[in-house]
This record gives sequence, structure tokens and C-alpha cells, in this order.
Amino acid sequence: MRYLLGTFAVLLLAGPAAAGPLDVPGYAKAFTCSACHGFAGNSRAATVPILAGMAPGYLKKALQDYASGKRPSTEMEPYAKMAVQLGVDEVAGYFASQKREPTSAGLDGGSVVRGKAAAAQCAVCHGADGRGDAAKNIPDLRAQPQGYLLSQILLFKAERRSPGDEALAPVKAIMKTISDQTAADLAAYFASQR
Repeated sequence: MRYLLGTFAVLLLAGPAAAGPLDVPGYAKAFTCSACHGFAGNSRAATVPILAGMAPGYLKKALQDYASGKRPSTEMEPYAKMAVQLGVDEVAGYFASQKREPTSAGLDGGSVVRGKAAAAQCAVCHGADGRGDAAKNIPDLRAQPQGYLLSQILLFKAERRSPGDEALAPVKAIMKTISDQTAADLAAYFASQR
């Protein structure tokens, strides 16, 4: 009995435990996303984006576009509809509050160097290192998985990413001018940025 009382006293004096990702507001509404996007939004899959640290405005728009079909994806549409129904602001806020943990996937050094040279045209919107602009809903490309970035570039190039979204017309025009090799190099470069 003394042992239990002593343990209780130690716990009481220690104060509250440090909060972790499971204690952050919005987690209960965002936890389903972990199945694909990883714990706290830190995907370890080559073609699944990291949501941790993503600007909430950008993620909210992406979820709304997936839910409405403006950004076609048979995989994402049902989950986006669920996120919108549960509270898209809370889901986006949860992921925005998480620390991004870049993947440690190996990148080809030559591809990264070529991608850096080709990224000058991307810098107008995304910045020199791919940081993006949260105020304009321009996503941060840094440290996203190379496979995911490449797939998105190719979707833009083929007019299959957000068809009809006039705000993306300039991006699509640029993507149509680059080769598939340059697309892979750009993906490697932005994936390498921290």
C-alpha cells in the first residue's frame, strides 16, 4: 500500500505529462489519415505526401477540391468528404501543428543538381528552395517524397490535376514544356530541400 501511495505522490508532484501528437486538437478528426499519410502526417511512402507542417489553407483547399471532385482521385475523394464533414479546419489545423519529418529516401545527387538548375522557373511561385507561400495557398514542396512530387508534376503536365482550375493554368503551361527527365530532376531537388 505504501508503494502505491508513494507512486501516486510522485506522479502528482511530477505534473502533467508532456503533450504529444495524440493530444493536439483535431487529432480525433484526423487520425484516419494516418493509415496512408503516416503517424502525425509524416508519410514514409514514396508516393504519399507528408501532411505534417502543411499550411492549413492549402490543405483545406486540397481536401475541399478532392471532396467536390475538382481534384480527381478515387483514393482521396471519400476520405476528403469525411474530413470536410468532420471539420476540415480542425483536420488542417492538426496537420499544420505537426513537425515535418523528411523521409530519408536516397536521392540521386546528379538529379538533385540538375533539378536545382531547372527550378528557376518554379521559384517565381514556390521560392528558390520550394518553401511556397502560405498566404497565397502555394504549397511548400520541401522534403516531400520524390515519387509524390513527380506524380503531381506529371498530372499537371497531362492536364489531369485539378482540371478546369484557372488559377493553375500558368503552372500547367510550364509543366508542359519540360521533359519527363526534368520533371524527375525537379522532384529530386525539392525532395532534397529541408
